[in-house]
Amino acid sequence: MTSARTVLRWSAALTAASLLWSGGTAYAAGPEDNTTQPPADQPTGTTDGKGTLKASVSHIQIKYVSGGNGHGKQGNLGTVDPNWKPPACWYEPAFSPAALKDFVDSDGGGDVGIHEAWFGKELWTDHYKDGKPADNFDMNSPTNSSADGYKDYNLGKNGYFWRGVAPDAQDPDSWDCGRIMFWVPAGQIPNDPHTPTPKTLAEYAYNKVKVPETEVELKPEAKSTVNLPTWVWLDKGTFQEVKVRASLPNTGLWAETTAKPVSLHLEPGTDDATTYPASGDCKINDDGSIGTPYTKGSAEKTPPCGITYLHATDGAPYRLKASITWQITWQGSDGTNGNLPDGTFDTTQDMNVQEIQSVNR
Repeated sequence: MTSARTVLRWSAALTAASLLWSGGTAYAAGPEDNTTQPPADQPTGTTDGKGTLKASVSHIQIKYVSGGNGHGKQGNLGTVDPNWKPPACWYEPAFSPAALKDFVDSDGGGDVGIHEAWFGKELWTDHYKDGKPADNFDMNSPTNSSADGYKDYNLGKNGYFWRGVAPDAQDPDSWDCGRIMFWVPAGQIPNDPHTPTPKTLAEYAYNKVKVPETEVELKPEAKSTVNLPTWVWLDKGTFQEVKVRASLPNTGLWAETTAKPVSLHLEPGTDDATTYPASGDCKINDDGSIGTPYTKGSAEKTPPCGITYLHATDGAPYRLKASITWQITWQGSDGTNGNLPDGTFDTTQDMNVQEIQSVNR
């Protein structure tokens, strides 16, 4: 007979408080990601293929509607707002009644809540088969609230057991979703502050947006000349709108998050330089290009987007940083829409600067 064991999960900041409550073994949760689609009628919690239920793994599906096709080097956006972050936790469907019974019968174990795991069939059958109450794990309450038990996994009923998900269980805000897995009839969503909404999905998708690296065209290409402009540009089509769709199976909820490039910002890598425009912000043209390509005879003209270095490099090149700002908007399945903080992605390029006067050709 398999012994039953409750395991509590907590971040380092909350370990001392949690130790007052548990004689179980503690371990810290790390961030994980899984955007594969479960079967539409039988969502499964055995996301690691070994019968273990993980609160860090979401069933949210991610699809690139446009852009983000994997060509060339890409990376995730960083936000310009240091105070913004995506939701720390939410609830989502995990099991149908039949899928939960199969999971328990296979001696599956894992996270019944974000910070509580059950290993051993008895813990699961007591609550979800035999109707015995169990405690939620309410870190922000003086005492844990009690959850009513279920009879025979609710077999014959139409609906799903919902469970908390936290991409990073080390985040203190993940303790806000303290309920253990609970029942919701089909076609309904829970009446809970942490029920997912289209905006939740839009914010989740923000971190999934992939954009191309920002390697700009230069003239001269690798070696500039003191007091002569270096022209900077990007051809049209290099940076295009990226649209990511996030949907949550068995809820009807979805959102599309769109990242649109709006400007290029240049940082020469030294204070001894002049940028064009003076702000270093080059707007994206109507055709999607940035700046103007250098043409023969333009060496001494002022470029619409570029840099003039005032001193030569001495052994080590300047590190030219080029950052694209992306405007982020979203729209959801219920007609809601809005803006999210702008995102940025930057790359650096070596710039050698010579003293001699020469004309770009």
